[in-house]
Amino acid sequence: MKKIVVIGGGTGNFSVLRGLKNYPVDISAIVSMADDGGSTGILRDELGVLPPGDVRQCLVALSNSSNMMRSLMNYRFENGGLEGHSFGNLLLSALEKVTGSFEKAVEEMGKILFIKGKVMPVTTHQVRLKMILNNRKLLEGEKEIYLSQEIDQGYKTIYLEPFPKANPHAIHEIMNADLIVVGPGGLHTSLIPNFLVEGVSDAMRRSSAMKTFVVNLMNRKGQTTGFKVSNYLEEIKRYVGEDIFDYILVNNQQPPQELIDVYSEEGDLVENDLNDERVICTSLLGEPREQLKKDMLKRNLIRHDSRKLAQELMKIVNHL
Repeated sequence: MKKIVVIGGGTGNFSVLRGLKNYPVDISAIVSMADDGGSTGILRDELGVLPPGDVRQCLVALSNSSNMMRSLMNYRFENGGLEGHSFGNLLLSALEKVTGSFEKAVEEMGKILFIKGKVMPVTTHQVRLKMILNNRKLLEGEKEIYLSQEIDQGYKTIYLEPFPKANPHAIHEIMNADLIVVGPGGLHTSLIPNFLVEGVSDAMRRSSAMKTFVVNLMNRKGQTTGFKVSNYLEEIKRYVGEDIFDYILVNNQQPPQELIDVYSEEGDLVENDLNDERVICTSLLGEPREQLKKDMLKRNLIRHDSRKLAQELMKIVNHL
């Protein structure tokens, strides 16, 4: 059975994993530990736990339990002292306290959800993501970086504090993979933080696995304004040390104009500017989902289709 390792964080990982779990492959998800926003940020600060949010999304994506159980894990309290917290985040944090280990907590929650595959943090150390802009302003934390509108004016460096060592299990998965999938996801907040962990970039360069980059559908205004595919590759190369990708998966399907108009405040479509045999241009858009919550980010209206993503990734796997 072919081994696929997916690296990232947030909703990007969810899209890839949800599609791949329907195929006869061995799946491992390596998840960034830089998240510090919303429910996750509060639990980190108040309980001293590792960030549960992105890991929870990966566990739900790989779950073979009932729709009710998956909905329960994603349920977010809307009032009272628990307002803003998701039940899954609370459960994962409680399991970390009970077991004394975040990795053990993830393993136990994986059993509860009957997941297919494995989910693991890229590091088991507490870290904060920081960025120094060209104007010398310091952005502290993933949330502050995510909300910044100044990054596209240039930044000097992005780093994790304190500088963490990689989870040995994550390195083992990278070195033994047949295919490694990076992305989609927030470039500076979900993808790059994984390569800032000591040992990960080196493992990525040394691994004999085929490596695929799934390019984001949309740019984020103020951060990746006007970015094309080559810009994303250059940014990742800056931290991995070399261009490691064998395949580059790019969407070429145009969303309805009304969605582009709705999204215009958030960012623009990512265009392919590469004439490169590694590039696979294909239709990857999912059906637009209804805007259920008034505070849902507009960019969630334009999203990858899990099924289409998995089909393209399996074409690559089947040629290995």
